[in-house]
Amino acid sequence: MTISLRQLRALTAAVETGSFGRAAARLHLSQPALTVQIRSLEQRLGLTLFDRSARGARPTEAGRNLAQSFGRVLEEVDQLVAGAREQAARRSGTVHLAVLPSVASTLLPAALTRLRQAHPAIRVLLRDAVARHVADQVKAGEVELGIGILQGADAELEAESLFEDKLVAVLPPGHRFGALRRLSPEALAREPLILTDPGSSVRALAERAFAEAGLVLRPAYEATYMSTAVALVRAGLGIGVLPATALDLRLTPLLDTKPIDAAAMRRRILLLRRRGASLSPAAEALAEAIHVAVGGGAHIR
Repeated sequence: MTISLRQLRALTAAVETGSFGRAAARLHLSQPALTVQIRSLEQRLGLTLFDRSARGARPTEAGRNLAQSFGRVLEEVDQLVAGAREQAARRSGTVHLAVLPSVASTLLPAALTRLRQAHPAIRVLLRDAVARHVADQVKAGEVELGIGILQGADAELEAESLFEDKLVAVLPPGHRFGALRRLSPEALAREPLILTDPGSSVRALAERAFAEAGLVLRPAYEATYMSTAVALVRAGLGIGVLPATALDLRLTPLLDTKPIDAAAMRRRILLLRRRGASLSPAAEALAEAIHVAVGGGAHIR
């Protein structure tokens, strides 16, 4: 049994207006066309919805009850349709985003500010995560977008380059390396080092750079959060090896930073999405805001 929304609207309008003629005018139909819709609905349901007489048509009890119930259904349908149109027009919607903590504190605020200015009703739910968890959440469909890195091509993901991030040496105040322009892994290996924990992409890059120089990385301190690592450097406990874009570094002008002579100390920050999966209009708007915040990016995988 197939019942159309037109039939439901015809019934509710006829009951609410008390007249087939007024109902037809409300729905922008001819009266015969509305009568056909109601008769077709009666046949589908096997019920008499109106008693007809020379004076006109009056709803039966079944007709009144169904009109009341269908009215609530139609109101909900109209709200759903309006909501879908709002999303399609990027006036509303929710985006789930996984992002590296270091990027969340640098790139993301500017991108979210742009998004709010253009689409104030779009909500973004953030998940700070280390690199491998960012990619895993995107592949699992837990988030629509991820900002992270990839060690190699991944058949399940599409990636767009956002920017290149470099690891730098962060010196405590007054450190003797302050007079140097650049530092080598060999020089750093002789100092107490402060790094992020082994699950982070920053730590993986540092370990790879040291390995390529024939060195073993043995940090004096490990920290999960950049702010903790910076606080340890500030206290003079060692040299930090941290992303140049980390917001905490910009908030600590007393700490000097030096480039590190190692190609492996660089990482490409990517915008990730599941391959072949369509983005919601809200996610498309967020992706555009992210690209604007970094000046655009080129497709690389």
